[in-house]
Amino acid sequence: MELINLIPSFGGLAYTIAAFVLALLIIVFVHEYGHYIVGRWSGIHAEVFSLGFGPVIWSRVDKRGTRWQIAALPFGGYVKFFGDANAASAGHVDDLGGLTPEQRRATMHGAPLWARSATVAAGPIFNFILSIIVFAGVFLASGVATDAPTVGAVKTVPGITAELQPGDRILALGGQDTPDFPAFMTAAAALPPVATARYLVARDGGSVEVTDSHPLPPLVETVQPDSAASEAGVLPGDVVTAVDGVPVTTFSQLRELVGGSDGSPLRLGLLRDGQAMELDLQPRRVDLPLAEGGFETRWLIGLTGALYFEPETRVPGVVESIGLGATQSWDIATTSLSGLWHMITGAISSCNLRGPIGIAETSGAAASAGITSFIWFIAMLSTAVGMMNLFPVPVLDGGHLVFYAYEAVTGKPPTPKALRVLMSIGLAAILTLMVFALTNDLFCP
Repeated sequence: MELINLIPSFGGLAYTIAAFVLALLIIVFVHEYGHYIVGRWSGIHAEVFSLGFGPVIWSRVDKRGTRWQIAALPFGGYVKFFGDANAASAGHVDDLGGLTPEQRRATMHGAPLWARSATVAAGPIFNFILSIIVFAGVFLASGVATDAPTVGAVKTVPGITAELQPGDRILALGGQDTPDFPAFMTAAAALPPVATARYLVARDGGSVEVTDSHPLPPLVETVQPDSAASEAGVLPGDVVTAVDGVPVTTFSQLRELVGGSDGSPLRLGLLRDGQAMELDLQPRRVDLPLAEGGFETRWLIGLTGALYFEPETRVPGVVESIGLGATQSWDIATTSLSGLWHMITGAISSCNLRGPIGIAETSGAAASAGITSFIWFIAMLSTAVGMMNLFPVPVLDGGHLVFYAYEAVTGKPPTPKALRVLMSIGLAAILTLMVFALTNDLFCP
């Protein structure tokens, strides 16, 4: 193979790695800074703050005596506090002999229980704070839909002459009143699978009935990363016209045809920039979370549709945005925990657990989709990292918090021997999980 033929693949790989490393470094920095700053506020001295592991490529010492450094392997980071045996904060209060009381107080293991607990918990908490702030910022920047279904902008659907206008307040759809968006979406779902629909809209102080596109046309809004549609080359803005020769006029028809394929290969008919084309792809089995809890297994190709029009939006207040951001972060955490439990019990496929390769591919695809998509992905990943670190597994922050809870109850920390055994077990469990996730990346469809 000629070298020139490798350039596109290499460029895509480099872009994916760069996006993954950038996302990871942002999340790691925030996590470790949480440990550092709360430790400093609590009187615990940080000797080293490192982004990455291995050989140091840059460092400086600040006025407090903390060495800030960037290491060659950018796949994590750590804060080493005074008195720690290593970067994992291993050690025991019995190892602090020879230090003055003031020096012991500045160590992690010699600090009061409240200071140690706050310092350890701060890492995951800062990850959650990052997620909430990012989600809130996106809501502030993009706005949220108004309560009443009002047209902000009309999209282009081939073969449809737009009659809806920006500012139209939709009073009824297909004869059903639409006082708010939930009622509008219910009316949209009840429409027959035809290309057009009747709208009653408030316009210029009166009301007028217009005929326009079905509110949920087979117009591709987004293409999910690492999906069948993404690999086949489907692009946002494409209009699906047929599935295996069966005409498609609404997105719900597309969903039903794909869902009923049982994973068999499909041929999509598309319109792209006015040109007809066909693409072959094979649906993939996906376990989707349900609003009421649990999961539903469906065959999907990785396309999402949207309303025919962009809803009119309003700018939420700061407090509302933070609330929306917190809700989004909570939903991600609870859905992830539910998914993990369903994998453990065998209710859904263990292939839903992805490792570094899968996360890197997703980060690259998110970056390719635009800065907003990439920032949203960072917030999602930050929530996942914060949640994972709270698992009660030795070597993780949650494991340290369990040790501190034991100390709070018994009045003394676990013995050095018990700590070594538990830390070894925890490390083995984490490495096993990482190998399992990497295996999924390599062999799961």
